[in-house]
Amino acid sequence: MNIKELWTYVINQLSTVELTDIIDILIVTFILYYAYKFMRDRRAGKLSIGILIIVGVLIASNLLKLGAVKFLLENFFQVGLIALIIVFQPELRSMLEKIGNSSLKNFNRSNDTEVYVTEVCNAVETLSKDKTGALIVIERNTKLGDHTRVGTVLDADISSSLINTIFFPNTPLHDGAVIIRDGRLYMAGCFLPLSQTSEINKNLGTRHRAALGVSENSDALVIIVSEETGTISVAFDGILRRGFTKKTLETYIYGVLHKERTVSSIAKKGERFFSKKGGENDGEK
Repeated sequence: MNIKELWTYVINQLSTVELTDIIDILIVTFILYYAYKFMRDRRAGKLSIGILIIVGVLIASNLLKLGAVKFLLENFFQVGLIALIIVFQPELRSMLEKIGNSSLKNFNRSNDTEVYVTEVCNAVETLSKDKTGALIVIERNTKLGDHTRVGTVLDADISSSLINTIFFPNTPLHDGAVIIRDGRLYMAGCFLPLSQTSEINKNLGTRHRAALGVSENSDALVIIVSEETGTISVAFDGILRRGFTKKTLETYIYGVLHKERTVSSIAKKGERFFSKKGGENDGEK
């Protein structure tokens, strides 16, 4: 089939498309999008990989005519799908509620990292001086949907005054963690899993254990302010680092969030430097 025949075939196929076909495709796309978002925001994403593997084995058993394997897997799917619906009933209900409540204005939000990092560091400095305990989680690639179900959705612009208000003693949300997602103060009052490591300092409390726990199971960056000493700490990649100031904290956060940007910036500066040197040498010659 040459290009002309292929083009004619495509045009003929497109001419048969009706309005109902377009609506059908849009509905399927909508369902797949929310299914992907549901799996992405929770650890159930790993479960989907297991299901895909089983589907692959079922297809292989059909091709290779493995009767016993095919029989077992077909029966597994009949019972297993019902079991999955029962196990994930709360998550499915939450997903359906979000579909009804979601708004198109939430799409295409910008992520002004520099502004929100500055606001976070300003808030942490104030909290440290006042010895007000705080736990701030900056979500990165691994979504923390499993830990946000018990929190309170804020979905607000990040400001130091808002963060200070949330962690003010005896307010309803001051005991939990704040989660920052996509440059927005997404949730507050969230409870995180405690680290089970025995290497942590025995003098450190629940906030530090919770920070380590979430950093061990995700790529999140967690900032902790001790209410006893006002010490600023950071948990990242399962490691707890202590004794930060506002300036060193800001530098550290940028180092984690902007490694690629930093490398690119250095490369560009080096390029301009050597280009300038080359121009000067050409002039001297």
